[in-house]
Amino acid sequence: MAGKEVAKASLSLKPCTLHWKDYAIDFDGVSYKVFDTVGLEDPQLGMKEYLDSVENAYTLVKELDKQGGIDLLLYCIRAGRMTGTLQSNYRLFHEFLCEKKVPIVLAITNLEREQRMEDWWDREHQSFQSYGIHVAGHVCITAADGLPAGTQRDHYEESRLKIRDLVKRFTADGQRQAWVGGDGLFVSLMRRLRELLAGSSRVRRKDLVPHLTRRCGISKEVAKKLADMIQ
Repeated sequence: MAGKEVAKASLSLKPCTLHWKDYAIDFDGVSYKVFDTVGLEDPQLGMKEYLDSVENAYTLVKELDKQGGIDLLLYCIRAGRMTGTLQSNYRLFHEFLCEKKVPIVLAITNLEREQRMEDWWDREHQSFQSYGIHVAGHVCITAADGLPAGTQRDHYEESRLKIRDLVKRFTADGQRQAWVGGDGLFVSLMRRLRELLAGSSRVRRKDLVPHLTRRCGISKEVAKKLADMIQ
């Protein structure tokens, strides 16, 4: 989308604690603020991972608030077998963070070997419906640069145009509905996150409150409310 490398994909990131980073990406005369956040790869989180998720989610919600909210959710997935994790992340961001008020679109990657990338969607799109994943739009792309000349290289150039068009279309004036952030949304989001983490160790109130107040800078009142809701 940027036309240059702005963020490296790294397997060293902890893929279960909602790490995020923001980037300014410019194309076609418009500047977009893109928040790149890692989803929940493993819903079986222990105490430490859950508290890390709380901390990162709080800073994300606060920064989104400061930036004026969310225009679009761009859900990037690798083509392959459908899993419950895809559904969990869809619910976490679309239903819980954005309360279904923000359009969500899919970018399906790793399709450079397809003769026609859209063929994958024709074959697999019904699987998303069976998982309760409903999106406003999609693109089938490859994010692999440095491909040899020929069909695969053409796919890469096509992908850049397709994803830019998707973003422009769904961030046009008048698209966004009201997105309300703040402490209330954060508390609701983390309660929902806890519901998705079946099988993880019990979060104790006496552990959670000081973590929220000291490491995240959350007020004691909000921290206690969150802890009570989780319990």
